[in-house]
Amino acid sequence: MHIYERPRDLETALALLAEGDWQVMAGGTDIYPARVDRPLERPLLDITAIEALHGIEETGEGYRLGACLRWSELRDRPLPPIFDGLRKAAATIGGRQIQNRATLGGNLCNASPAADGIPVLMALEAVVELRSLRGVRRIPLVDFVRGNRCTALAPDELLTAVLLPRPRGRSRTTFLKLGSRAHLVISITMIALALDCDPAGRILRAGVAVGACAPTARRLPLLESRLLGRDLAEPLATAVDTAVLAPLAPIDDIRGTAAYRRRATLVLLRRGLAELATPLRGAA
Repeated sequence: MHIYERPRDLETALALLAEGDWQVMAGGTDIYPARVDRPLERPLLDITAIEALHGIEETGEGYRLGACLRWSELRDRPLPPIFDGLRKAAATIGGRQIQNRATLGGNLCNASPAADGIPVLMALEAVVELRSLRGVRRIPLVDFVRGNRCTALAPDELLTAVLLPRPRGRSRTTFLKLGSRAHLVISITMIALALDCDPAGRILRAGVAVGACAPTARRLPLLESRLLGRDLAEPLATAVDTAVLAPLAPIDDIRGTAAYRRRATLVLLRRGLAELATPLRGAA
C-alpha cells in the first residue's frame, strides 16, 4: 500500500480519495505536530502540487480563494479592502515559518475553535466549495464547521476553494485577537468585523464573528442588526453590550476564565468598530 501520494491534477486526487482512506495534507503544520513519535494511521495525500487549488481569482460573483493559498500570500499581496481583516489574521497565524507553509483550506478543515481564519471568513459570509467524483457542493462556512475538529467534509471530498461574495458596497473589514503574546499563541478571544457601506458611509451589511469563545466561531446577529443603517461617523461602539454575546459559550481554561473572555470580547468589538469608523478608501 502506498503511504504517500502527491498528484498533480484534481481528478487524480479525487480518484484516490474515492478509493481509500487518506489523510489529506497541504502545509502539514497541524498534521506533523500532532504525530510526533507516533506512526501515521493513514496514508498521506499531498495536494500542494495541484495548480487548481492555488491563487486568488476575481469572479463575477466575488472572489475565489484556492484551498492551498498560503497565509503569507494573503499577508503580503496587495488586495482590495475586503481582504484587510483576512490579511490581519494571516499576519498573526503562528510565526512567519508557519505562515509560509500553512494554508487557508487547512485552517478550515482543522476546525479548531481558535482557528484565526474562520471568524473573518464567517463575517464575510464565505462559502466553501467541496469536490468529489460525485460532484460539487457549495455550503456556507457557518454550516461547514460543525464543532471542535468537526466539519461537514465527507471522506471522499476535498475542500477546493473558499468563495467570497462581492460586497454590497464599499467594504471595511478588520480582525483583532487577544493572546498572551502577539504570535505563536492560541487566542483567548478574537473578533472579526465586515461592513459594507454606501458612498455616504451608511452601513448596508454587517458581519460580526467571534472565535475561541465557543466550540466553533459564532456570528453575533443582534450586533449585526444593530449596525445596519447606521453611519460610520456615528459612535458605533455604543451598539455593543453584553446582550450581543448571547451566542457565545466561553469556558474557563489555562488561558483565561469565561468571564474574562466575555469582557475582553466586548473591548475588542468596541475597538474594532472604532477602527472602522474612519474615512472610506478605494473600492470593494
